[in-house]
Amino acid sequence: MKASTNMKEYRLSDIEHLKVHGRTTGRLSPLTLFWTGSGIELNATGSELWIEVEVDYEQYEPWISLLVNGAVVSRQMLTAGRYWICLFRGMNAAKAKQIRLVKDLQAMSADPACSLHIHAVKSDGHILPVEEKPYKIEFIGDSITSGEGAIGAKEEEDWIPMWFSAVHNYAALTAEALNAEYRILSQSGWGVLTSWDNNPRGNLPDYYEQVCGLLTGEKNRALGAFEAHDFASWQPDVVVVNLGTNDGGAFHSPPWRDEATGETHQQRLLEDGTYHAEDVQAFEDAVVQFLRKLRRCNPQAQIVWAYGMLGIPMMPAIYRAVDAYRKQTGDRNVTVFQLPDTTAETIGARTHPGRLAHERAARDLSAYIRGLLNGAASL
Repeated sequence: MKASTNMKEYRLSDIEHLKVHGRTTGRLSPLTLFWTGSGIELNATGSELWIEVEVDYEQYEPWISLLVNGAVVSRQMLTAGRYWICLFRGMNAAKAKQIRLVKDLQAMSADPACSLHIHAVKSDGHILPVEEKPYKIEFIGDSITSGEGAIGAKEEEDWIPMWFSAVHNYAALTAEALNAEYRILSQSGWGVLTSWDNNPRGNLPDYYEQVCGLLTGEKNRALGAFEAHDFASWQPDVVVVNLGTNDGGAFHSPPWRDEATGETHQQRLLEDGTYHAEDVQAFEDAVVQFLRKLRRCNPQAQIVWAYGMLGIPMMPAIYRAVDAYRKQTGDRNVTVFQLPDTTAETIGARTHPGRLAHERAARDLSAYIRGLLNGAASL
């Protein structure tokens, strides 16, 4: 099949009906995709459509998925360089196709060079308006929300981008069930107070008000990752926080040592194996402070602390913290939801929740959120 001779190239800034997904700087020359689940959506006629990407990395290459009319039709690794990718060819030129390109890989704080830009598209058809969704949902989490292990065989153990999926995880599936637009802010190994290895810098709340502040390096600074996020540009109806798994893991990890200062940090266990009361209280205080920040940034949103896909050791502390916040503020639109635990049948790669676990979590969570949106749920 020969390529169309009627192709027209569009810079992103010239496309009137471009839909950008994910938290970005708002700049389109080029568009930088920072977070998992970010991407672009187009409704396009024509027989073929191409997209121009620019990719860089030192260790962790980006992966993308392509959805056509809501169905996942391809998934691929992106190698370094600037080049064109064909999204479809040979389709009915007169019929409009809903095209969505999704970044599968999370923002890689461990690889300052990792980046994905979109420069342009070219097509032999027309770009039509994208239908707006009735709801917006923001998901905040760790490796579970990044979709780590949602794709791949159960025996896979390598920590590589191949095993991340932004379309087979519970966040995307929950949004799909609710016909909602969604954004994800997540980072493997991170928590509310500390990361799994007791590093107090590995917490999402400290970076929530930046575009993608958990990245590092001058390259990401130049791309605008550390700029203040414009919350007025996208206000969610629901904020889902799935954090606490790594905070619980920190109690079973060695102390973290700051090489610059020599200071150490550790969530401690008592001799009987229970959590040290002071350290649990520090976790609960961090939850309360994050809820205050979330409410300040998202004044009208329902906030749901959803937790439990890899056990529930921190659930009592989460309940206490949310109850304390509600009593302190009188804010009744903050609730807790226990997600279904992953089983031997639903486990995925890297001992993380697999696709079946994400599907089950999405069924339960979407039903709960639907009740909240209808004003029917309570703590």
